[in-house]
Amino acid sequence: MIVHSFPPVIDEHSKLLILGSMPGIVSLRAHQYYGHPRNYFWPILYELFGGRTPDEEYDLRLAFALEHRIALWDSIAACEREGSLDAAIKDVVPNEIPALLRRFPQVETIVCNGNKSFAELKKHHGHTPEIHNRTIRKLPSTSPVPTAQYRGFQDRLEVWKVLKTLV
Repeated sequence: MIVHSFPPVIDEHSKLLILGSMPGIVSLRAHQYYGHPRNYFWPILYELFGGRTPDEEYDLRLAFALEHRIALWDSIAACEREGSLDAAIKDVVPNEIPALLRRFPQVETIVCNGNKSFAELKKHHGHTPEIHNRTIRKLPSTSPVPTAQYRGFQDRLEVWKVLKTLV
């Protein structure tokens, strides 16, 4: 099945761009970045910048990110994937991240949400000056799937605290 990512969420105040790989099935159906209720992304962002639980309304969540100078997009524009796992991604069409950064040159830092996002960014655009001249950080995926190093929310929150120093 061919899946497509969403348009970027960004404005002229954004200093940091968080790149996912490709939204999972639940997020695609909801047409929301990090739309799966168990994904840690929104709880982490709200804990770091608001000390509270995320707003219920998606538009308010996007506004919260933008208020904190955080933009959202994905490394992948389209791909073939069955299910939601990054490991199942094939035939990648990358998003035009260098073009976005030319339109929004004030973005200083790119944070990749997980290994796949980072790998695709480097593979398709790592040689470009728009990427090469910015700070790039790879952080553990906010997916709730436990890994050997990151078992749950608290483990990921500790690593994601670096966001506060980047915006």
